[in-house]
Amino acid sequence: MTITLSDIQAAAGRLKGHAVETPLIESPALNERLGGRVLLKPETLQRAGAFKFRGAYNRLSQLTADERKRGVVAFSSGNHAQGVALAAQLVGCPALIVMPSDSPAVKVAGTRGFGAEIRFYDRFTEDRVAIADEIARERGCVVVPSYDDPHIIAGQGTLGIEIVEQAKARGAALDVLLCCVGGGGLIAGTSTAVRALSPATDIWGVEPAGFDETRRSLLSGQRETIDPDARSICDALLTPTPGELTWPINSRTLTGIVAVTDAEVAEAMRYAFSVLKLVVEPGGCVALAAALAGKVEVVGKTSAIVLSGGNVDPGLFASVLKGEI
Repeated sequence: MTITLSDIQAAAGRLKGHAVETPLIESPALNERLGGRVLLKPETLQRAGAFKFRGAYNRLSQLTADERKRGVVAFSSGNHAQGVALAAQLVGCPALIVMPSDSPAVKVAGTRGFGAEIRFYDRFTEDRVAIADEIARERGCVVVPSYDDPHIIAGQGTLGIEIVEQAKARGAALDVLLCCVGGGGLIAGTSTAVRALSPATDIWGVEPAGFDETRRSLLSGQRETIDPDARSICDALLTPTPGELTWPINSRTLTGIVAVTDAEVAEAMRYAFSVLKLVVEPGGCVALAAALAGKVEVVGKTSAIVLSGGNVDPGLFASVLKGEI
């Protein structure tokens, strides 16, 4: 299935007045550090604290009256959970979220705060898709995937439209875009929009080391899976394999993908807090980490970096700031 710029523009129309058009911000200190012009897109300021609200609202706003009555079920480590819970609250339908038992407490609390019911599972021994499908059969509700859905991808792609338009308003032509990759929905939608509006831009995905299945898939030409023993602090990006819908898109649109270590992510989180005055969660900070670590060439270029979310567990954040990670 192909996602087009028209699909993303239609999603932007649905999101108008509901999602935040987050700003594109610039830091002289970061420009000096990286030797180029850097424009940051802080989705930390988005409703529910992450980009996921965009796709969730685009999907749920198109439910029929009967579907809204029956409700929705989603599976997520936290950001999609909160996005779906908030979107469900706004459109008036019940939501049940299947969440890993080790989800950050702040994300669990946020999801409950928006009125959703939660069903926990063990991410290492249970199949979240099977659990959600069983719940959907029992209750007759609609499954809302976190990335493998055309409406979700189109909603996330609105971020790409905003980046290009906001950069243009600043008189900037983007040479490079860096964006996180988990299941691939955000970068699939964003890269589709950017390829259409700014075809000369190099688009780089960034994954956590050990969960770089899309990077390895690009190298092998087929969907790869992670090592089941892999671990990372980037809880928002711990997907086992590239999405069925997102992988074909990303294999066409991306310039490449790089991986960053937990230590590099932690350093980027400290930099964002101390220099940029932004609180960014681990998964939301991988693109900045790649730039700071020199994984993608940005010297002398104009680059956009997506900070995809800010829902970080306070205890983990404190450990990062103390240099314990």
